[in-house]
Amino acid sequence: MLLVFLLFAVFLLLGMPVAFAIGISGFVFFIQQPTLPFTMPVQIVLSQTQNFTLLAIPTFIFAGNLMNNTGITKRLVRFSSVLVGHKPGALAQTSVVMSTLMGGVSGSAIADASMESRILGPDMTKQGYARGYSAGINGYSALITISIPPSIGMVLYGSIGEVSIGRLFAGGIVPGLLMMLFLMITVSITAKKRGYLPENKEKAPLKEITVTFLSSIWAILFPIILLVSLRFGLLLPSEAGALASVYAFAVGLVVYRELTWEKFKSAIYDTILDVGMIMFLIAMSGLISYGITWEMLPQFLSQYLLGLSENPLIITLIILLFLLLLGTVMDSTVIILLLTSILVPIMKELGVDLVYFGVIMVITCAIGLLTPPVGVAMYSVCSIMDCSIGEFMKESWPFFLAVVFVVFLCMLFPDLVTFIPNLIFG
Repeated sequence: MLLVFLLFAVFLLLGMPVAFAIGISGFVFFIQQPTLPFTMPVQIVLSQTQNFTLLAIPTFIFAGNLMNNTGITKRLVRFSSVLVGHKPGALAQTSVVMSTLMGGVSGSAIADASMESRILGPDMTKQGYARGYSAGINGYSALITISIPPSIGMVLYGSIGEVSIGRLFAGGIVPGLLMMLFLMITVSITAKKRGYLPENKEKAPLKEITVTFLSSIWAILFPIILLVSLRFGLLLPSEAGALASVYAFAVGLVVYRELTWEKFKSAIYDTILDVGMIMFLIAMSGLISYGITWEMLPQFLSQYLLGLSENPLIITLIILLFLLLLGTVMDSTVIILLLTSILVPIMKELGVDLVYFGVIMVITCAIGLLTPPVGVAMYSVCSIMDCSIGEFMKESWPFFLAVVFVVFLCMLFPDLVTFIPNLIFG
């Protein structure tokens, strides 16, 4: 497997697309194994796409794209602005609240960061916000969408690690709300120092809050409907994704009446691009995952880590620091695809709750989306906000610390993650 990982690293450094780097490296493993038939890698690639649970991914992505094309986004912007428009750094606060609400719509940090930078970025610049600051808060607040259901990262972890996706969805709620809280505190402190003023002189009246809340209720209800249907066994995760698509279609067509034929085609086009990329990655990752199992790497790493310490908390901390470092050079989706099959057996042997570990693992991996040199979301927001990577890093470090603090808070107090899953699912 050493040659496989070396080739994978070399291909990435050469700029090869990640899916091809994984696929070619994986095929090399089978070339090295004369006892394995060479038809096996083809069968493995195909079998990866036959996982019934993974049907949730294209359906949730399609639902998110539909909801983004039905006027829900602009209603959420308005509701967020009404809630926090009276606070210092109002537009930055709006970004944080909106990401929390968008978690139930997009499930993608990259999509959320890009969307908010396009919507809020121009006004932030007009009001004197530093471009790097705007890019930083729009990027880091988007990590909240990784926690709030439906999260694509949770679906991937749950399907590979055979962990309840419903419990993972529920487990992400408190970490997501904590990220919102600490990012809002960070914005308040930094905005006051920089003189970023509120948009409104006074807090919005209750009547205005109620009206804007009701206008965006269909987006806010979505994750609640999702968890209720999973809790009572009404739907499997894959079926919940299908319901989400129907729900989004009905909201756009019947409730808001903003879903035109052009917007529908746009949602389908975006979904095809997103699903094609993710499913190709999943199919190719099966080759390396098989090699990892064949070489018994989980057992080897388990023995090694247990040799360092028998304290589950220390082992979890070591793994999270490793994931944080790995996220600087590898996409979060790839990390989840490649390492879940290795780390889940280790956590199981240590007696660590797999829902708790899955939530903090997925969030930790997602932080890499905003760290150089490979941070996809970082490049996206910097491009939209027209700022350099250096400016982004200089201005966004308080938000980085806030998110990392939440991860380690959840690591130290597992009940923050497991409380809601245990409450809902027993």
